[in-house]
Amino acid sequence: MMMAETEEMEMTYQNIFRRYEIKYILTASQRLDLESEMKGKMGIDKYGRTTIRNIYFDTDDNRLIRTSLDKPEYKEKLRVRSYSRVSEDDDVFVELKKKYESVVYKRRIALPEFEAMDWLAAGGDRPLDTQICKEIDYVRTFYRDLAPKVFLSYEREAYYPVDGSDIRITMDSNILGRSHDLSLRSGVYGKNVIGRDLTVLEVKVTDAMPLWLIRFLNGNGIHKTSFSKYGMYYMEQVMDKEITGGLLYA
Repeated sequence: MMMAETEEMEMTYQNIFRRYEIKYILTASQRLDLESEMKGKMGIDKYGRTTIRNIYFDTDDNRLIRTSLDKPEYKEKLRVRSYSRVSEDDDVFVELKKKYESVVYKRRIALPEFEAMDWLAAGGDRPLDTQICKEIDYVRTFYRDLAPKVFLSYEREAYYPVDGSDIRITMDSNILGRSHDLSLRSGVYGKNVIGRDLTVLEVKVTDAMPLWLIRFLNGNGIHKTSFSKYGMYYMEQVMDKEITGGLLYA
């Protein structure tokens, strides 16, 4: 891919994010109440309901997710994401997500699926000479044995503010995970990560939340959580096996 083509492609999507991401767990009734509350304030984005697919990368001893679960001031994740089932020539997003002192920094690059996986999973050369690719390569070098570990999918509805303010709301449900068949070309299936009647609400802002949302959450006794989809899958499906097999790492 020529550099001019890459630069033109990068202008069509946002590839650098800096924001707060605040998470909550909603029951089915709480979700319905929130959807009612959002009418006239938030509109569903142009993609509607999408199925997001992710492949998370980690070390042989699951260092990234174990560190994340310890809730340090700084943590990072590397994943490849798509918004539909893809073929090898379809673009996917390679994302480096970092969190420092509660602020989330996400940098991503779009690549054809076969280039992304050749680079990250098969030890291929860096496909582009961009700053974001260099940062991702640094993380690969630092951790040395990064490899695909978990496939996570979920149904997402994303909302934008009708008044143009700086907030984005997403609701994720039907969260499924598996530790095999780690390909974005494959179908969606796996073990439920949380109850099927529960929704993960994420509020993404660069500053403060709007007053109407604060009042709704407080009025319904909904409290923020440090919930991680990958972390929950690891604790329920991987950690138990490590303990049982005597492989729990200190």
